[in-house]
Amino acid sequence: MAAEVPMGPDDQDALDQMTADQRERHWFEHVYQGDDMPQLTVRSVIMGSALGCLMSLSNLYVGLKTGWGFGVSITACILSYTIWTTLHKLFPKWFKTEMSILENNAMQSTATAAGVSTGGTMVSAIAAYLLVTGHHMGGVVLTLWTFFLAVLGVMMAIPMKRQMINIEQLRFPSGIATATTLKSLHAKGAEAKKQANALFAAGGVGVVMAWLRDAWAWIPATFNIPFLKIGGLPALKYTMGFEGSLIMVAAGAIMGWRVGWSLLLGAILNFGFLAPHMVALGVIPDKELGFRSIVAWSLWPGASLMVTAALTGFVFQWRSVARAFSCLGKMGQEREPNPMDRIEVPNSWFMLGTGLSGLACVVILMVAFGTSWWMGVLSIVMAFVLSLVACRVTGETDTTPVGAMGKMTQLAYGILAPGQMVTNLMTAGVTAGAAGAAADLLTDLKSGYVLGANPRKQFLAQFAGVFAGTAVVVPAFYLLVPNTAALGSDMFPAPAAQVWFGVAKLMSKGLESLHPTAQMGLLIGGLAGILIALLEQFVPAKFKKFVPSPMGLGLAFVIPGFNSISMFLGALIALLFAHFKPKAADTYTIPLASGIVAGESLMGVAIALLSATGYIK
Repeated sequence: MAAEVPMGPDDQDALDQMTADQRERHWFEHVYQGDDMPQLTVRSVIMGSALGCLMSLSNLYVGLKTGWGFGVSITACILSYTIWTTLHKLFPKWFKTEMSILENNAMQSTATAAGVSTGGTMVSAIAAYLLVTGHHMGGVVLTLWTFFLAVLGVMMAIPMKRQMINIEQLRFPSGIATATTLKSLHAKGAEAKKQANALFAAGGVGVVMAWLRDAWAWIPATFNIPFLKIGGLPALKYTMGFEGSLIMVAAGAIMGWRVGWSLLLGAILNFGFLAPHMVALGVIPDKELGFRSIVAWSLWPGASLMVTAALTGFVFQWRSVARAFSCLGKMGQEREPNPMDRIEVPNSWFMLGTGLSGLACVVILMVAFGTSWWMGVLSIVMAFVLSLVACRVTGETDTTPVGAMGKMTQLAYGILAPGQMVTNLMTAGVTAGAAGAAADLLTDLKSGYVLGANPRKQFLAQFAGVFAGTAVVVPAFYLLVPNTAALGSDMFPAPAAQVWFGVAKLMSKGLESLHPTAQMGLLIGGLAGILIALLEQFVPAKFKKFVPSPMGLGLAFVIPGFNSISMFLGALIALLFAHFKPKAADTYTIPLASGIVAGESLMGVAIALLSATGYIK
C-alpha cells in the first residue's frame, strides 16, 4: 500500500528546496504503483459508469430541488467495494478476484465524470433556458451540448493537474478524503463494513419513504405545523410546514450547522414576515398565494444576496486567483525528460480535445442558439481562464466558486450582448460549466495522486464516464421536467435555474422592469450579501459560527419554507450526533445521509418513469 508523498504541503520548506522535476521523481519513485496492479479495466469502467449514472440521476433530482450538488466519489467507492466484494464471495467462478484499490480509484473517476460533469448545467443554465423560452431545446441539441461541454471540462483539467497537484501539491481536501476512504475499505477494517451497511440501510429507508409518498400516497407531500398561522392563514399557505421526505433532512446533515440555521432564519424572514407584508401591500396576489407567487418576488433579494456575497468572497480569494495566473506561464515550460512523461496526459491531448470540443460548443451556440461566433470563441477562452481560477480555489479551499463565476460571466456577457437572454445563459453556461467540471475532476485526480495511480489511465476513465452520464442525464431531464410548469413548483423549486433566469432577465430588461418593492429587495439583499461576506473575512474565527451563511440565507428565499425547515432539522440532528457521539458521527453521518439522498432520489426518478409509462397512475 502506497503512502502519501512525504514532502507534502505541510513541509513547505522541503518543497521549496526541491525543483519541479525532483518533486515529480520523488513521487514516481516512492508512491507510484500504477504499473504494479490493475487500474483501468473493463470492470472498473462498467462499474463506474453504472454507479455514475445512478448518481447523475440522484444529483439531477436533488439539484432541481435545492440547487446544490453532492460529490459522488465516496458514495461510489463504498458501493463499488461492497458490491464487488459480495459478488466475489457469492460467485467466485465468475468474479475471480476483488477489485484492486487502483481499479476502484479508476471506477470512481468514471463515476465522478458521469455523475457530476454531465449534469452541472442541467439544473442551472439548461433549466433557465426552459424558463426563458417556454420550451425545451431539441433532444439532439441537448445531448450534443451536454456531451461536448463535459468533454471540455475533462480537457481543461489536463494542464492544471501537473502544475497544481504534482508541483505545488495543493491539498484538494475532498480528493484526499476519497483516497483515505479507499485505503480504509481495502484495509478490510470493521469501520468500512459499518459504513457500507449504514449506506445501504439508509438507502432502503429512502426507497420506502419515496414509494409510500409518491406511489401509494400514504405519506403526504407536505403537512401543516399544528396551530401555526401566518397572516391569519395556515402557515403551509406560505410553505412553512413539514414535508414527507427525508432528502432535505439528509442534505442538511451534509451541509452542516451554519448553513442549516441560516436556512431557517431566511425562511422565517421571507415567508414569515416579508411575504405576508407583500400580500398586504398587494404585491403578491392573495388569491394565487403559494410558492410560485411568493418566489416571483422573493427571488430578487435572495438572488442578489447570494450573488454579491459570492462575488465579494471571490475578491478576497485574490491570492489564489493571482497564483492561478502566475502558474499559467509555467504550464508550457519545457522540463528535462523524466519518468512522469510516460504516464502523464500529453499536452497534445489537451490541445486536440479542447480544440474539438470547444469548436463543437461554438458551432452549437451559433446554430442552435443564434450566438455570434466571436461570443462563442470568447466563452471557450473564458472557460479556460476561469478553470484556472476554479481549480486553484478548489485546491486551496475545497470550495468551487461556480455560482460566483456563473453570475460574473452572465453580467459580462450581458454587457457584451445586451437584451439577448438565450445568448447570456448559454455562453455563461459554457464558461461556468466547463470550469466547475474541471475543478471537480481535478479533485478526483488528487485521489489518484495520493494512491499512486497512473494519471493517463485515470483521465481515460474520466473520459469514459462522460458517455455514460450523457446517455442517462439527458432523457432523465426531459422526464423530470416535462414543461415549464415543473420548474418553480413545490416538487422542483429549481433555485439555481431561478437565479440564472433572474440575472438574464434583469440584464435584458433593466431594473425599471421590476416592481419598486422588488427593486428595494434587490438593493437590500445585495448590500446584505456584501456585509455578510465582509463579516466572514474579518470576524474572529471563534465568532464566525454566529455569522449566517450567505448561501444558506439567500437560498431560503428561493426554495419552499418546508425545504429549509427540513434541512435545518438535518443539520441539528447531525450537530447533536457529533456532540454526544463524536466517533460514531465520524463513521456514520456521511454514509447515512448519502444513502438517504441516493435511495429516495433514485426511487423518485423511478416512480416518475413508471408514471410516464402508465405503470403507476
